[in-house]
Amino acid sequence: MKKAIQIPGAPAPIGPYSQAIVSGNTVYVSGQIPLNPFTGELETASIEDATHRILKNIETLLNEAGLTLDHIVKCSIFMTDLGQFSEMNTVYSSYFLNVPPARETVQVSRLPMNVPIEISCIAVK
Repeated sequence: MKKAIQIPGAPAPIGPYSQAIVSGNTVYVSGQIPLNPFTGELETASIEDATHRILKNIETLLNEAGLTLDHIVKCSIFMTDLGQFSEMNTVYSSYFLNVPPARETVQVSRLPMNVPIEISCIAVK
């Protein structure tokens, strides 16, 4: 059984997918881009701004499912410029002060809406 999570505090999907899916004790969060759900504007002035916005969006989705960022067991990060890895990593690490999730970070040629970064994750209750 699966249940979609759709909330106004996270960006609406820009395609045929759910913001997140709950299946059993697991929450699968779709790739999030740095889209402000309240203004509809991209927050891409810097990779730091973009990373903060994405992680806030993920946190909002997880909170709706009764979870926090501490429940994340796996993240996938896609960046268009790994030359910005250090800056992204500094922001990312500030959200995971205890046990950070497993993750991979890969460089891709392009992301939706030409954003510099996209993050998806899996969280477990």
